[in-house]
Amino acid sequence: MEYKEYELGELLYYEQPTPYIVESTDYNDAYETPVLTAGKSFILGYTDEKEGIYDQLPVIIFDDFTTASQYVNFKFKVKSSAMKILTPVTELVLPKYIYYRIQIIQFDHSTHKRYWIQQYSKIRVSIPPIPEQECIVARIEELFSQLDAGVETLKKTKAQLAVYRQAVLKEAFEGRLTIHVPVNLPLSWESSDETNTLPAIPEEWHYIALKYLGDLGRGKSKHRPRNDPKLFVDGKYPFIQTGDVKAATNCITSFTKQYGEFGLSQSKLWPKGTLCITIAANIAETAFLGIDACFPDSIVGFTPNESILAEYVRYFVESQKIRLWAFAPATAQKNINLDTLENLIVPYCSIDEQRVVISEIESRLSVCDSIEQTVDTALQQAEAMRQSILKDAFEGRL
Repeated sequence: MEYKEYELGELLYYEQPTPYIVESTDYNDAYETPVLTAGKSFILGYTDEKEGIYDQLPVIIFDDFTTASQYVNFKFKVKSSAMKILTPVTELVLPKYIYYRIQIIQFDHSTHKRYWIQQYSKIRVSIPPIPEQECIVARIEELFSQLDAGVETLKKTKAQLAVYRQAVLKEAFEGRLTIHVPVNLPLSWESSDETNTLPAIPEEWHYIALKYLGDLGRGKSKHRPRNDPKLFVDGKYPFIQTGDVKAATNCITSFTKQYGEFGLSQSKLWPKGTLCITIAANIAETAFLGIDACFPDSIVGFTPNESILAEYVRYFVESQKIRLWAFAPATAQKNINLDTLENLIVPYCSIDEQRVVISEIESRLSVCDSIEQTVDTALQQAEAMRQSILKDAFEGRL
């Protein structure tokens, strides 16, 4: 069949999104109209606004700065003007066909500027007749459907691994993985009597508030605004954020920002080995500092005393994520305070038994971690396969 070459601007009319920008970002899942971005997050939330809703469907929304795009076949509003709304010229091209076609365009968007009008719309593509487009789209969607089924299975497996992980931690901190050794408490400690809502533990164990087991302190970042460039001039002191803690497997060695001398003067340098516990945005994420570093007050640093192993505390905090989330007020950004952590009730056993608990946890979770890594690799390969399907489709190899 004969292909014809067109510029994208000949195949897609563009419209500025200004009339459809949401007025309030007070989103709620109970509201009806989705607010969209062309990036990976796609649906940012839902609004109850009734005016300025886009309904001439289907369309493609195109991020004017990153060139990312999304196919949309439902009514929507948008977050900002940093996009174009593209409507296919249907007598020349099917909406799904041109959407899939632009997914494989290689384009350098490293410069921060708008691209559609001056550059992207000038890209030339070869388009077959409508019947051939229909066949190509049908084959793509058949293969995508099979791929999506596999991805869904992988995601369910990952969810099951998370349940297994919590089950292991629950058994460990209820004393079901170890032989118990009696332990005496220092006179200055107060064994918690608020155990009526807590799981039963061995009689040799005690429930103790975390504040008795070491020193807890919030990070510091006093200067405002927190992203003031002068904080980072001549940066040499790693500045760890909640995302860095969440991303770390066990030890934090990667970071994106470094304080300079001025930044350090309004913060605090915590020593390597400090256990970091997040209390805002990502609650109860934990990791050890692999370097001396600063961090803000959305992270708490824990230094154990001689009666507790930091790794034991780390695993216990991980086991309490759901409980700690429940303490967070219902605000846009979830957070808990230092007092909540200080009074977190920990099942306490002897140092020797703590070592066994840690060993039993790690032996079980190592299998879980290995499977999860395999699943994550498979999910990454699935995304690569999606691109491969599109490439083969438009090169006539399907």
